[in-house]
Amino acid sequence: MAKKKCCEGSCCGESKINIQPLGDRIVVQRDEAETVSAGGIYLPETAKNKPARGKVICVGNGKVLKDGTRCELQVKPGDHVLFLSYAGEEFKLNDQEYLLLREEDLLAVIG
Repeated sequence: MAKKKCCEGSCCGESKINIQPLGDRIVVQRDEAETVSAGGIYLPETAKNKPARGKVICVGNGKVLKDGTRCELQVKPGDHVLFLSYAGEEFKLNDQEYLLLREEDLLAVIG
């Protein structure tokens, strides 16, 4: 099986990153936090909550089932998703922050 390189800019138009998540893992870039509240108050950095939504950058090959077959993931690069607030592992690559999540940590696909 040929090794697939993910996210070299062609799948989602993002800046080039060279990463391939394993299994049912997904790389997500978190959306920007709100800077103004609904009432028009500007929020300082310390008061901002990390958004629980973002854009899928790369996906793994899928989860291996008990019978040895692979189950394809339900999301694809470019999808906007909702996920659990404290799920996944944060990491930095090329001065960008990303989240590494399992598919089970995703709640919904937006739009």
